[in-house]
Amino acid sequence: MVFSDLFFLFVFLPVFALSYLLGAWVDKACLSTAEERSHRAKNLVLVCFSLIFYAWGEPVYVFLMLLCVLLNYLAGRGIGALTGDARRWALIGGLAANVLILGTFKYLGFFVETLAGIGISVQAPTISLPIGISFYTFQSISYLIDVYRRQSPMQRNFVNLLLYISMFPQLIAGPIVRYGTVAHEIGDRRVSAGDLADGIYRFLIGLGKKVILANQLSEISDQFLVNGLNHLTTTGAWLGVLAFTFQIYFDFSGYSDMAIGLGRCLGFHFNENFNHPYCCRSITEFWRRWHISLGSFFRDYVYIPMGGNRRHQAVNILVVWFLTGMWHGASWNFIIWGVYFGLIVMIEKYTLLRVIDRIPRLLLHVYSMLLVVVGWGIFYFDDFGQMVTFFRSFVGQGKEFTDFVSQSAVTDNFWLWTVAIVLSMPVRRGLGHLFTKIAPEGGVGAPLAVLLARTVVSAAILLLSVALLVGATNNAFIYTRF
Repeated sequence: MVFSDLFFLFVFLPVFALSYLLGAWVDKACLSTAEERSHRAKNLVLVCFSLIFYAWGEPVYVFLMLLCVLLNYLAGRGIGALTGDARRWALIGGLAANVLILGTFKYLGFFVETLAGIGISVQAPTISLPIGISFYTFQSISYLIDVYRRQSPMQRNFVNLLLYISMFPQLIAGPIVRYGTVAHEIGDRRVSAGDLADGIYRFLIGLGKKVILANQLSEISDQFLVNGLNHLTTTGAWLGVLAFTFQIYFDFSGYSDMAIGLGRCLGFHFNENFNHPYCCRSITEFWRRWHISLGSFFRDYVYIPMGGNRRHQAVNILVVWFLTGMWHGASWNFIIWGVYFGLIVMIEKYTLLRVIDRIPRLLLHVYSMLLVVVGWGIFYFDDFGQMVTFFRSFVGQGKEFTDFVSQSAVTDNFWLWTVAIVLSMPVRRGLGHLFTKIAPEGGVGAPLAVLLARTVVSAAILLLSVALLVGATNNAFIYTRF
């Protein structure tokens, strides 16, 4: 089940909302004053629906997630109760269990194939990849480390830890929510009318990004990079990878918007995961704006503990980016993609970033986006033969420079390209600043105008999204497979 699904929108979500409201009534009417602030009934409803949400697509692997939560619960209790070396071993045991689970289900097949490629035959069971395992495993790891560092409290209630790890708004594709971000809100949260309105609006913005933009852009990228790869022209290669560049942004940032919006409606405040990454001036800046939760995870739990900027900085950067590539998928193209960006970030540290203020912004933007687009070309193809075919056409070594199909992909989708380019820039922020300047200070008309505008935009997005979802066959989120 995904957020951009008619069943989720018109069956799962309404039933959950009614059940959650019933849980809120139980918390208020049936629990004592001392227990009211625990949100026990609401949390139980959220846990049950989160498990249903996950089991809808992964009925077997929901037990794996429950096992993962149990192991982390026991490890966390050990870290909180023990001292000295025993406490450290509890952390090591918990981390080892998480890495073993992730490695077995995500990377075992990759390692077996790699060994087979060098002539070593090893038998391994066929294991499918559980949805969202990278996200909930990383959240589990952050919980254990933060408890060990005494930056977050140990969770004594198993259901509450299960709620943190399995919460359906961010379960299968992030953002990676730190335990400290929501630890207090698990037991004490409030939802105002403003929170509810902001959450619904944010959810619908994400829905529009996914259904109206990402899904349509995926048809263009598939047209050239899948169906038309064998007779790809140079123009087709550029159009295909540019379509994917916008597709993956609106797909993933759209999911993050929907997760943040749903969380806001429930009283949880998840951190932002995107900050208009295609407005960057360098690759370093791009990765500070793209998938922020993943970047901060590797920074705080790998880069800084290894020495950060203090010692072996170049090695630390390459290790982090090798792991970043591995995290995205058990395939060599992801590792190459990670090392590719790691090398660029490392080189920028010693060159570009020292003189960046002296270089025209437009030139920096062109430089950054060119490298980003090349990176997405590496990311897209897990077959090296297809990747070579693509890049040959990309650099002008294809059969032709352009053809009628490429020209039609531009003219027939002119509005889509235009909207994608415009909305990848901070348009909403700019409109907000403009409205603040022209609206009369303290006037009652300003809030009403904002409410009216949001209502109109929300209704338009919902109606258009539903119309596009009827009969849609290409609706999966890209990052659910990671």
